[in-house]
Amino acid sequence: MQTLQVECLDHFVVFGPKHLDHLVCEFVEHYHHERPHQALGNAPPRGPVAVGHGEIVCKERLGGLLKHYHRKAA
Repeated sequence: MQTLQVECLDHFVVFGPKHLDHLVCEFVEHYHHERPHQALGNAPPRGPVAVGHGEIVCKERLGGLLKHYHRKAA
């Protein structure tokens, strides 16, 4: 809960339960699928990081508060 509060909710004024649900869902999706985990060698939990040449793409969530960079598929 503290990670959710510090890294997400402290940056927004929540306007109601639907808004809170949206913020929490976006953060949890980023946290569990895109965020690098130290226990996995700083790789995201959903597969290895692509190594090689290719365009790097940025995926933003919550207006750019959460960002995930990955290589575009060839």
